[in-house]
Amino acid sequence: MRTQLTASHVLGHRDGGHVLFRNAAVVYEDDVIIHVGHGYAGPVDRHVDLGNALLTPGFIDLDALTDIDHLLLDSWHGAEDAKGLTWSAEYFARARRDVFTTEERQTIRRYALVQLALHGITTYMPIASEVHSAWAEDSAELAGMAQTSRELGLRGYLGPAYRSGVNVVTDDGERTVLFEPALGEAGLQDALAFLDWVEELADPLVNGVLLPCRIETLTPELLADTAEASSERGVLVRLHSLQGVFERNFLAERHGATPLEMIAAAGLLNDRLLIPHGILTDRHHAVHGEDRGDLATLAGAGVSIIHCPQTSFRYGQVIDSFSSYKKAGITMALGTDSFPPDLVRGMDAGVHLAKLADGRADAAPASDYLDAATLGGAAALKRPDLGRLEPRAQADMVAFSLDDFRDGVSDDPVRTLLLNGTARNAFHSVVAGRTVMAGGAIPGVDLESLGRAAEEIFAKMRDAYGERDFQGRPASVLFPPSYPAAD
Repeated sequence: MRTQLTASHVLGHRDGGHVLFRNAAVVYEDDVIIHVGHGYAGPVDRHVDLGNALLTPGFIDLDALTDIDHLLLDSWHGAEDAKGLTWSAEYFARARRDVFTTEERQTIRRYALVQLALHGITTYMPIASEVHSAWAEDSAELAGMAQTSRELGLRGYLGPAYRSGVNVVTDDGERTVLFEPALGEAGLQDALAFLDWVEELADPLVNGVLLPCRIETLTPELLADTAEASSERGVLVRLHSLQGVFERNFLAERHGATPLEMIAAAGLLNDRLLIPHGILTDRHHAVHGEDRGDLATLAGAGVSIIHCPQTSFRYGQVIDSFSSYKKAGITMALGTDSFPPDLVRGMDAGVHLAKLADGRADAAPASDYLDAATLGGAAALKRPDLGRLEPRAQADMVAFSLDDFRDGVSDDPVRTLLLNGTARNAFHSVVAGRTVMAGGAIPGVDLESLGRAAEEIFAKMRDAYGERDFQGRPASVLFPPSYPAAD
């Protein structure tokens, strides 16, 4: 099947970088691109004119929210009130429970994957909160998500999250981590079983990776076992670390080491490691406030950083700085890690946060961030056939409309999209040659019904916080309205 897409702007790829074609075409046969640009005169089985649109490589989201939402509930509390959103030590000690049924969990996954597709994400690596589970994810849950992902046509890098411990708040309001190491080792074995299942499935759109939880919730033994499994199987590891002051202080107190030292000692400091956020390096004002070699260490090992600018912005954080990490030679990819899973809004936030971090308007131009959402993600995944529109690359692409009157006049299409639009401008996407979104809709998905189900599950999720709060406060107290009710 040979398909031709035409658009007013096509972001192609040539000589190692993106180039912009005006009034051009992308032609793909089955799942592989055979032509990008002008002058194609060969036969096609189908032609789709996308009109006044920017056609780009599919976006790669390596910390992709596959949950209902969390930012609505946890991005605006003060430090003391935020403690109520974490497990209490008492909840850890008594019978923990799964808030959602198996069926509800799969509805959550379906809702989230549809959201990713609607926002122009074509390749994703999932992230979801474990706070609503009895412990963490399992292979059955991820297998269910993989089947939904295949149905929708997305490209996933999947694995159940696992951990040895849980962040908790004690009765006197202090934060710590409590451990059950046997559950962590069992989680790793389950994750390895999932890798075996993926290998047997033999679907190029379903790829197995190891996704341990936050570094402070993992024992040194589990970190080392993860590194060994990654080496033996040649699979990527994503490890949330270098995230915050609590993580750094806890590891120093418990293990006498920094996060990077823990990673290196475990054998994880290599080019298979992906680190979301990566904010708290020695450059950060809460550490040393100057570069003492952390960036060179990360770059030398080939570690990729998954920058989540919109999430950082909403929690009042900023990476210091995007241009410094890039200049050091670190592969910079992007993630959403919050709702909405909108990498356009994320890139826009990142461009402006970079200006604040570096004190200059040209610190990180729009092109740097679009590179991170495409070429950077592909490099982190070791997939030179992704993140670019050129012959022999995979036919993964997304089109963003430039026709909405509310987006204003158009200058450069990339800057215009980032400054004036959002990922809701996405209306057509293709993954491995299959049309995933057409006319802004996902074929076979009843958005109205799925939205109603999500609202019901979200209410259940919200109410469950009260039973875990160290002060036993109900949801009405933990999540007060912005303004008092009038009646």
